Amino acid sequence: MSAVIETGLETVPGIEAPELSLVVPIFNEEESVGPLIERVMDAMAAYAGAWELVLVDDGSADRTLLTARGYLSRPGLDLKIVELQRNFGQTAAMQAGIDTARGRLIATLDGDLQNDPKDIPTMVQALEERELDLLVGWRKNRKDGLVLRKIPSWCANYLIGRITGVKLHDYGCSLKIYRASVIKQVKLMGEMHRFIPAWVASVVPSSRIGEMEVTHHARQHGTSKYGISRTFRVILDLLSVMFFMRYKARPGHFFGSLGLGTGFLSALILAWLFIEKVIFGEDIGGRPLLILGFMLFLSSVQLITTGILAEMIARTYYRDDAQPNYIVRTVFRNGSA
Repeated sequence: MSAVIETGLETVPGIEAPELSLVVPIFNEEESVGPLIERVMDAMAAYAGAWELVLVDDGSADRTLLTARGYLSRPGLDLKIVELQRNFGQTAAMQAGIDTARGRLIATLDGDLQNDPKDIPTMVQALEERELDLLVGWRKNRKDGLVLRKIPSWCANYLIGRITGVKLHDYGCSLKIYRASVIKQVKLMGEMHRFIPAWVASVVPSSRIGEMEVTHHARQHGTSKYGISRTFRVILDLLSVMFFMRYKARPGHFFGSLGLGTGFLSALILAWLFIEKVIFGEDIGGRPLLILGFMLFLSSVQLITTGILAEMIARTYYRDDAQPNYIVRTVFRNGSA
């Protein structure tokens, strides 16, 4: 076996697609990537179908990529390594892996050894038996710090479930199993990997999304890429998710409703002031209510025109293919030279 270098993510002609693709974004995980590959091979040894491992190097500054490339010649391992041009973030790296995955089913997991690959065959079986499109891992016995990880996670899971309507115990677990035909309909942007179940619920019924308890290990190498500040980003992202789930294809309705509401209030205020001026002869020039009425009128005009512009942008988005949120430098795969 020898490494073959590609320049894009196109499927290689003549190579049969596997049943399952394992997608793992990695960033500065030089101590973890070797043991990760070994654990994946051990865990998938009993899997009956063909599978591939897709590693996405998200601009690592250490020896992560070099260490991973050392496994390209490993017999019995269908490995592809996607090297991104720089660090684009976990969401973009996950999207790159999903785009290049060739399997009918796709499994995603973290590269820090906290997810256990041994759960994957069982999850695949459960997904098929329960006829689901997405099976989410639930780290019931989570091996993380209480203040920095567990409490913010509990709060985020509660808020996401309340707003999106998709009730899960653990939105943040990266260990998930998807049907490729479904997840490839979803484009992940920003830091929206935390809300994948919500995005999937926008293309399939929430009844086809389930969860399953999985094993969770304490981090062995390196440092966590997350901190308490993530909680504030989650709240902002959650507002974006709520907007896109309800008004993605009709943003004009959102801004237009606000514009009509403020316009109605403006009309009431100005009408009342007109009556006071014309009928009762009162001086309204210095009244704050007049300023408020005109400000509401201007806000109404701005909101309605913003809605029109948003509708135009949305129609352009759905007419043209959106550009990927990552740039691939090189793709390495093992194969015959």
